[in-house]
Amino acid sequence: MKIKLSIGVKLYIFIIITVLAVAIGTAFLAYSINANQIDRYYKQVAFDSAVNFSSFVDGDYLRKLRTAAETDEFQSLRETAEENEDEAAIQDYLEKNGLWDDYVETRGKLVRYLRNMTAIKYLYIVACGDENAERDMYLMDDDENPIYETGYYEEREPELRGLDLTKKVEPTISTGDWGWLCSAYAPVYDSNGETVCQIGCDFGMDDVMAERHRSMMYIIFTAIALTVLVLIGAVIFINRIVIKPINSLTAEMKKFKPQKNASYDDADVINLDIHSNDEIEDLYNGIHTMQIDIIDYLNDLDMLQKDKERAEEDIKARDEKIGEISKEAYRDSLTGVGSKAAYIKKVSELNQQMEAGHTDLGIVMVDMNELKRINDQYGHRMGDSYIIGCCRYICDTFKHSPVYRIGGDEFVVILQGLDFNNRLELVEKLKKLYVSAMNNDRAKPWERYSAAVGMAEMASDDRTVDLVFKRADKAMYMDKQRIKEGHVSYR
Repeated sequence: MKIKLSIGVKLYIFIIITVLAVAIGTAFLAYSINANQIDRYYKQVAFDSAVNFSSFVDGDYLRKLRTAAETDEFQSLRETAEENEDEAAIQDYLEKNGLWDDYVETRGKLVRYLRNMTAIKYLYIVACGDENAERDMYLMDDDENPIYETGYYEEREPELRGLDLTKKVEPTISTGDWGWLCSAYAPVYDSNGETVCQIGCDFGMDDVMAERHRSMMYIIFTAIALTVLVLIGAVIFINRIVIKPINSLTAEMKKFKPQKNASYDDADVINLDIHSNDEIEDLYNGIHTMQIDIIDYLNDLDMLQKDKERAEEDIKARDEKIGEISKEAYRDSLTGVGSKAAYIKKVSELNQQMEAGHTDLGIVMVDMNELKRINDQYGHRMGDSYIIGCCRYICDTFKHSPVYRIGGDEFVVILQGLDFNNRLELVEKLKKLYVSAMNNDRAKPWERYSAAVGMAEMASDDRTVDLVFKRADKAMYMDKQRIKEGHVSYR
């Protein structure tokens, strides 16, 4: 049993879904735009700060410091100093190798820059490997970290894996043991223009992310409140101008009782006060007029039967109807194209023309696929829709030629004029239309039209249309085999 929904329920569902979709989409878009703008701002500031500080340091000195820190001697000394928490051992080593004074100067610059730029959470100098490196070495940090951390190797952050930090990389925003950070890296070059190390700059984003969460909650609550208000107003508006008048119309229509010799009141002809100046008023006026016409017709029926003149007019009308029925015999009632009788008549005319020497003749044979399955699974109503859709493709393609339905799923086109001149292109166009419809998995099954197409032209030794038809039918059959082999499981 199909669930029957009134037009009011359908309208309410549509309004609710539409308003919710708009509200949620707008809220998400506003949040995304705001978040992206803030992220871009912090990324740009972090990168500019790293680049700015990189201009204050001596790349040649950092080259020497990195070379010394990478030696096995220094690494062994550093590990011992870290175990003993002995900064003096590292200082002695740097003094012995003439690196200490520049170390103090560079570290002082780093500390002063960090203290002046209060928004920066961490500022450090790190020697990074290529994109395949798994560890990076920290050369220098602020004075809150012991100097024996100089030369300390640390696992590369996950968001930096696979990146070549010797080149410019996009700043990242991530969370971890240090909280939310916006991290940027700027390379430091020596006098030869080679990358020595990178300046790492981290902005703390914990407050920003907390504010972003609050902003998101505010947007959501505001969107919900506005959605409720809009829905209430929309429901009241729709109920007043659409639902209530339609319900009144429906109730009054059910009271109508047409019968002979009855007055309008006795037959309960619809009588409502509807002046909405729209389609509902037009519908009411149409129903009202129709019911009056029905009563008038029933009351006049006896007089019409007794009136000889009217009887003769009825006979004449029936004769004219018979003539119309004869004409209708040449038109397919479902698709509106020519019927099989019309095709037989056309073939007779073409045979006479061929005997008179007419040679410009082409026939296109179209046989639909899957019609039986559509009828069996979805009913003949959907099957009729499938036939009409397939036929429409044919008519839209061959606009200058007559089309005939000669069987339940078979159509024939007699090519003439421009269609005959462009027959090859038009046949390929029709095939592509069916292939496109057949492959459209978003369409309903009865809208995925498919058909085999074959075309044949009149040969010099042809004497009847039947010979051309048989060749077109054979070409169509070959196309059907090709479709089955290439798309056997497309449904």
